[in-house]
Amino acid sequence: MTTADTVRRPGRGRRLPFSGWHLLLAPLSMGFALPLLWLLASSFMTNAEINRFPPALFPHGIHLDGYLYVLRNALFPRWFANTAIVAIVAVLANLVFGSLAGYAFARIRFLGSRVLLAVMLATMVIPFQITMIPTFLLMSRLRLTDTLGALIVPSLVTPFAVFLLRQFFLRLPPELEEAARIDGCSRLRTLVSVILPLARPALATVAALTFLTTWNDLTWPLIAITSDHQYTLQLGLATFQGQHRTEWPAVMAGNVITILPVLVAFLLAQRTFVQSLTSTAVKG
Repeated sequence: MTTADTVRRPGRGRRLPFSGWHLLLAPLSMGFALPLLWLLASSFMTNAEINRFPPALFPHGIHLDGYLYVLRNALFPRWFANTAIVAIVAVLANLVFGSLAGYAFARIRFLGSRVLLAVMLATMVIPFQITMIPTFLLMSRLRLTDTLGALIVPSLVTPFAVFLLRQFFLRLPPELEEAARIDGCSRLRTLVSVILPLARPALATVAALTFLTTWNDLTWPLIAITSDHQYTLQLGLATFQGQHRTEWPAVMAGNVITILPVLVAFLLAQRTFVQSLTSTAVKG
């Protein structure tokens, strides 16, 4: 073996089995996870353990009183079903209408298309506090107040879904659509058979964000819903907090049950989430 072979080349030394960024990101991720872990732990505590000072970090035993309180509440399954119906319908509607509108803005040039797109995007910066009263009056005119329709109709399509899908469609080569037209496909058939299968990352991102927004919404249901049979989960959980006594174990247990579908939706869409956001940079 020559001397040159025994000399260690620069950059050939031992390397970490992971990226150096993990040394920074791991403590940050733990910081974000601590509130969730404490929520899970406190759902197994008693009221006395939660209210004591300094607060307990871990329960002294596994107490299921909070979960039993929630599950024995006759309206909780109804609240869960109401929230699921509103969230699923909003997701499906945004995927359908967002795809149609996004494809139209990306590929079809019509009079005033850019102006209409700019006006639509401008609505994204308008705070909800400004539009909630006109929206409530509109729902009243349609006789939808205190029904699930009042929660579904304003969420049927969002400007964000249209914009995100438009940006993704712009990145696809037009030659794919030209080849489909040569084969006799209409625009709608081209969108369904050729474009949408390629847009799965963007569709997954729209579905995940719409589901998160709709599932966790509290402000609009608080305004539009008055009957407890039409409550959503977020609105129903607020009733566990009384004026003189709050069932904190039930509140924590209810929040754990409420968070589970959100975590599942995020875990299913996380692989395509970053890919979609990085591939939909501003263009056109």
